[in-house]
Amino acid sequence: MFQGMEYVYEVYKERSFSKAAQNLFISQPSLSANVKRVEARIGYPIFDRSTKPLGLTELGERYIRSVEQILSVESGFSDYVNDCGELKTGNLILGGSNLFSSWILPPMMARFARKYPSVKLVLMEERTARLQEHLLAGDVDIMIDYGLAGEEAFEKKLFRTERLVLAVPRAFEINRRMEAYRIRPEWIRSGYYLQDEILPVPLDAFRGEPFVLLKPDNDTRKHAMKICQAHGFTPKILLELDQQMTAYNVTCSGMGISVIGDTLVQKVPENPGVVYYKLPKALSERGLYFYWKRGRYVSRAMEEFLQLAQIF
Repeated sequence: MFQGMEYVYEVYKERSFSKAAQNLFISQPSLSANVKRVEARIGYPIFDRSTKPLGLTELGERYIRSVEQILSVESGFSDYVNDCGELKTGNLILGGSNLFSSWILPPMMARFARKYPSVKLVLMEERTARLQEHLLAGDVDIMIDYGLAGEEAFEKKLFRTERLVLAVPRAFEINRRMEAYRIRPEWIRSGYYLQDEILPVPLDAFRGEPFVLLKPDNDTRKHAMKICQAHGFTPKILLELDQQMTAYNVTCSGMGISVIGDTLVQKVPENPGVVYYKLPKALSERGLYFYWKRGRYVSRAMEEFLQLAQIF
């Protein structure tokens, strides 16, 4: 009944026959014929072809869940076999948003590759919600991010605790009034700004200023809203974006204020177009974690990567 499931699953992932056919290096008519053979064998349609993007029927949803269980079992066994070879072969698929894929994961991957050159490393760069789907489906072994929705489905390991800071375009007039509260980039990089003598900025002074925030389902956005509301106002949102790096770059260009993690400030090159302010600890502190799917086999490659990552 699951013969040909790879064709069905690729169509499901892409929500498109044409894109799936390209990925599988076959023609679209051939792919359609293979999927129809699977549906004929089952006796019911898997895809609802009347929707755009392509949707699943009720039976199709159950079929996909079963395929993911099969793939998970296959992946677990493959990982176990690779362990027996003492990491002389195998794959490790890592996931992260633009910030982590650009600045956090590469040095870790380089260290791992030097120690285990025969293990193939793959880096998937996506927005958090999409990476979470890949993690659940088994397409990603480990992802790095802040708090994920539905955390009960994942195991996690703390990488570091970070603090959110306020990033403001240097050209904004309000910086003149708040000059006494500015913190230098080198203070953030060294951690000196966390000292008690460095005071958090009175955030209510930024009431009415334009903010550049992430979309509502993002952890950084949720923290930013709580911090602003705790200071008695709802931020005036100019733009809603997917990536923290993008919001930071928009701030550097002079468009609006963003709330970003000190991890970003510590990793990216200094930009003269932005100034920073400390935020109150109670609502600005959060954990940055490595996540993997709960219940899956944790391969030796995963264990070794997580151990090496703690060095950074």
